[in-house]
Amino acid sequence: MSDLVTLGEIEEAAARLRGVTVRTPLVPFSLSSSGPSLLIKPESLQPIGAFKLRGAYAAITALPRAARRRGVITHSSGNHAQAVAYAARALGIPSVLIIPNNTPAVKVDACGELGADIVFVEPTMEARIGTAERLAEAHGLALIPPFDDAGVIAGQGTVGMEIVADAPEVDVVLVPVGGGGLIAGVATAVKTLCPGAKVVGVEPELAADARDSLRAGSRVGWAPDRTGRTIADALRVQQVGELPFAHMTEYVDDIVVVSEDEIREGMRRLARGPRLIAEPAGAVATAAYLFHRDELPRGDSYVSVLSGGNVDPALFLEILAGGPPSDGSGEGSGEGSTGGPTGPSAGADDPFADTR
Repeated sequence: MSDLVTLGEIEEAAARLRGVTVRTPLVPFSLSSSGPSLLIKPESLQPIGAFKLRGAYAAITALPRAARRRGVITHSSGNHAQAVAYAARALGIPSVLIIPNNTPAVKVDACGELGADIVFVEPTMEARIGTAERLAEAHGLALIPPFDDAGVIAGQGTVGMEIVADAPEVDVVLVPVGGGGLIAGVATAVKTLCPGAKVVGVEPELAADARDSLRAGSRVGWAPDRTGRTIADALRVQQVGELPFAHMTEYVDDIVVVSEDEIREGMRRLARGPRLIAEPAGAVATAAYLFHRDELPRGDSYVSVLSGGNVDPALFLEILAGGPPSDGSGEGSGEGSTGGPTGPSAGADDPFADTR
């Protein structure tokens, strides 16, 4: 398809990201049993603790200078919001963040520390997008979507470029799936540079809209009360983006799902093995390798993308201690659908008043 992001656009994004993002290494993951090798791509080592900085900075720096100077706005469950705030501060421009009111406090606090204005909304995609579009038009701000955007996808694709450069013989690349921007970019780069490799998406079984979409051949939406049950807050997206889905249809080989307990065990194994901190969403790809290898394409070399490490400290300690296991409701995780930070409503007369 001619409207898909190209390798050339990913390479241009990589040039703009040089010196801004970390070129993360591939870290060996040691297993007690014999089997194919697994390498971890720890995007938790980025300045904001997640891969999202790649896409946000690439998209913002692709804007015309006049539009960029007026400032940017985005909607996000946390990591993309931090990325936009970080990039905006680095570029010396204003930023406004539309954030669901159930976003973990550790992510909200980080956004505030980066100097962004914050508006809280209900945790639905309709509320997020509607508020962002309304404020962007009212205040002349450039909207930087979290995943359904060519510039963002190009930036995320630099993860795939680096994987192939460091592991040219890779057989299978495992990528978390939320809105689809990461897997869209990674799959484009990997499949273009290494056509024989397989790219497999991974998402929680409690938020498996991408799996359903790929099987149906069209985008399938899940209600927020369903996706809100997973501990992986960064993957609580009700539907993959239109442009990411076009890339997924073209380049992604399959999508597998993992349970809540498997996500938790993936976090523990990453911490105790390669000593890497993973938030729940960041651990799903490794969990797929650990528990669903029989569902994955065969190969000798696997790479798992650890997409982020912004986990609430109390939740992380609870998980490392081994419990309590998730019951599928989100309770006990510190990240339930109604237990997030409080803040001013996006429906206030002046949504910019006291929004920090």
